[in-house]
Amino acid sequence: MPNASPLVEVMMKAARKGARVLSRDFGEVENLQVSRKGPADFVTAADKMAEEKIFESLRMDRPGYGYLMEERGAVPGTDKTHRFIIDPLDGTLNFMHGNPHFAISIGVEREGALHAGVIYDLMRDEMFFAESGRGAFLIDSRGVEKRLRISNPNSDFSTAVFATGTPWKGKPGHAKFLKELHKVMAEAAGIRRFGSAALDLAWVAAGRFNGFWERGLLPWDIAAGIVICREARVIVQELDTGDNNPLESGNIVCANEALMPEFLKRLQG
Repeated sequence: MPNASPLVEVMMKAARKGARVLSRDFGEVENLQVSRKGPADFVTAADKMAEEKIFESLRMDRPGYGYLMEERGAVPGTDKTHRFIIDPLDGTLNFMHGNPHFAISIGVEREGALHAGVIYDLMRDEMFFAESGRGAFLIDSRGVEKRLRISNPNSDFSTAVFATGTPWKGKPGHAKFLKELHKVMAEAAGIRRFGSAALDLAWVAAGRFNGFWERGLLPWDIAAGIVICREARVIVQELDTGDNNPLESGNIVCANEALMPEFLKRLQG
């Protein structure tokens, strides 16, 4: 993989190790061990085991790095300049119901700024990766590596397809989301809600969606996807303030430069 740095190679290797756990348990709906973290917020034993495999792999190859993980939380490292941000299973609800749309997401911060990201869609065997200043890429199921770059962006809102995530039971903002949805769907060609923010972002970078918005996400949901989108020349920002870093609030919007003004007009109007 000529465009993957040693750091990205380490991240991809860890993602594939976590994927073995998920592949083994996927489809075993009746046998899944599931616990509840909150209203409509679930964790499976597969989440935890995949995270452990990813953690073990990364710790062996980059022993000093710190970690922020969905299940284990924060784990400090001796190297204070690097931190992995890990979601071992983005799309848990899909996984639980035998829906083959979920991914492993691994981002890394360098000196507090997002630096690299890997998103692995194991059911399609698609590996998305990017590193700051090095571009964004996709390795498909045939092992073919392709650069991701929005070089001829769609500027026609009426032909655009947008992805989003809906607030579920126990989360605030249902009325606000419905207002945003109404404004976007009235003018866009289509809206999609697939249940994995990491893959939504990766698919925007790949040109499969023209934009994405969601509120209330957590750092591990979007860290890797932000890097991949930006390296594919997608604009990513905080949904309400326009700030360059949506990690803190978890309110994110992304689109190509041509569509972003019209997109924001509908979401913020």
